[in-house]
Amino acid sequence: MWTMVALLLAAAQASPQAGALPDALPLDAGTLSRLPAARATFTAHGRTSQCDGIWLADLAAAAGLPSGEALRGPALRIAIVAEAADGYSAAFTLAELDARLGNRPVLVANRCDNAPLDAESGPLRLVVPGEMRAARSVRQLHSLKIRVVQ
Repeated sequence: MWTMVALLLAAAQASPQAGALPDALPLDAGTLSRLPAARATFTAHGRTSQCDGIWLADLAAAAGLPSGEALRGPALRIAIVAEAADGYSAAFTLAELDARLGNRPVLVANRCDNAPLDAESGPLRLVVPGEMRAARSVRQLHSLKIRVVQ
């Protein structure tokens, strides 16, 4: 029994494209600039904004995390934990981000309403369009850590 558990955990930690899972997704300007540009609208605290950036799913795939047909079995337990500079955090599973599973678009934004994000919101933030509350639209995004849910 324990051997099977160990094998499942090892499989969850492995990425078909890159070997082992990275600890975190890169948030440097060079990486973000190489990904397709995206735009999303969301409402937070009664104010609607249009933001520009890249899709979190594209960033995850570029880092070698499973997507598409590779997103099955133990890979369905992989999550991305977004952490803010002030310690606030929110989690997203790869399954909910995948266009053929959860189809939940999440934008890693660096601009909103045609301007760079201010110090209160940026330099990066997550935008989760369609959610009733903007609780997972993390401001002052500091890191995107990769975790396997047990």
